[in-house]
Amino acid sequence: MPDSRPYVVLSAAMSVDGYLDDAGDSRLVLSSEADLDRVDAVRAECDAILVGANTVRRDDPRLMVTPVRAEHRTAEGRPPQPLKVTVTRRGELPPDARFFTAGPASKLVYAPSAVAARLVDALAGSTTVVDAGEEVDLGAILADLSARGVGRLLVEGGGAVHTWFLTAGLADELHLVVAPLFVGHADAPRFVGPGEYRWDAKHRMRLAETRRLGDVVLLRFLLGVPDE
Repeated sequence: MPDSRPYVVLSAAMSVDGYLDDAGDSRLVLSSEADLDRVDAVRAECDAILVGANTVRRDDPRLMVTPVRAEHRTAEGRPPQPLKVTVTRRGELPPDARFFTAGPASKLVYAPSAVAARLVDALAGSTTVVDAGEEVDLGAILADLSARGVGRLLVEGGGAVHTWFLTAGLADELHLVVAPLFVGHADAPRFVGPGEYRWDAKHRMRLAETRRLGDVVLLRFLLGVPDE
């Protein structure tokens, strides 16, 4: 892993047919209670949590660790909550989303120059808007996070963001939870989209762990140099 970027962990829960959600208005919960606790522990180990702007709008996540784990972080000399990070190209971020309003965590928004100034005015409080230049570059974002002290980054989606990291080869682990159900909606969001991936039929990811968590299963893959 280059020193210029954090250690990156991708985390997702999907149906057996590869969907992150269904096509309904309310969020489909795929994780079990045991897996939600595991995710909370993984969050607590990280310095920052990143989601895409569509996830902020669609799922309205809080991206916070539980009070007990927040106390443990404080006892270790770390902020009680990981830094919240999102990336937007169009600047369509609702200021009243829980990403911005829930908890004491600092917030970081990366946006292209065309919309950054507008977001500075729209997002008050503890949110920092970073002008990412004309085109948002993932490598530059990771380098900036590293410079801000982020050593371990958890990426929680959505599908476009997972695709972005994986096709760029800028991830170190994949935590993929599979729920025992089908979604079957053609217009529902998928785990990843089309792209050129370094892991294919001839270059497999390395399976480091499998774990049953209630009625779901965790597959933890290491994303180093693909196995031949």
